[in-house]
Amino acid sequence: MQIHFFAAARAAAGAAETQCQISQLPEPTLAALLDHLRQTLTGTTPSGQSLADILPQCSFLLDGQASPADASLEDVQRLDVLPPFAGG
Repeated sequence: MQIHFFAAARAAAGAAETQCQISQLPEPTLAALLDHLRQTLTGTTPSGQSLADILPQCSFLLDGQASPADASLEDVQRLDVLPPFAGG
């Protein structure tokens, strides 16, 4: 699965995107993937926020559809991690 980070999430992750094999997760859910990302991507933004700090504020799109944390990742190709954006 492709994972794309935006804004502060990108800064904390240290990359615009990464990959994850769903088979690496204990269960195929967005919540399990987010836990995996919190544990493996441990960088910080210039202001010192970690990805673990930022993720609770984010919205998540699975293949372009807004999704809750308990969403299944079966047949999903892409996750977009969208922190709150300023402006309109």
